[in-house]
Amino acid sequence: MNVLKTSKLGELGEQMACDFLQTRGHQILDRNWRGGHLEIDIVSEAADGLHFVEVKARKAPVTTSIDDQVTAVKQKRISAAALKYLNTNNNLNGKEVFFDVVSVIVNGSETVVRYFPQAWIPIYT
Repeated sequence: MNVLKTSKLGELGEQMACDFLQTRGHQILDRNWRGGHLEIDIVSEAADGLHFVEVKARKAPVTTSIDDQVTAVKQKRISAAALKYLNTNNNLNGKEVFFDVVSVIVNGSETVVRYFPQAWIPIYT
């Protein structure tokens, strides 16, 4: 896994994020869900509710923080996508909703997965 193309790194990151979430009791409902120009990397359901998960896969060394990678603009787009997702999946109404980030950092043969539950709370105006 010395040289990973960006698309392959993204696929690997999303699969590792799904595996990680499943070991913590999440059921994966959707991956790469699209609603028009909006996208959500992972939608999962756990005992506490629905999780809209942004995955950030990077090759080491990583010099930016999660806050820099998932900007306010990105959060707003994911929040809008989540609202659209909920409006098209009526059976999910009434569940608690969370916005999480999973960071996957690949450093040669070593991979580090970090989970940031409830990374932000959207404000709908």
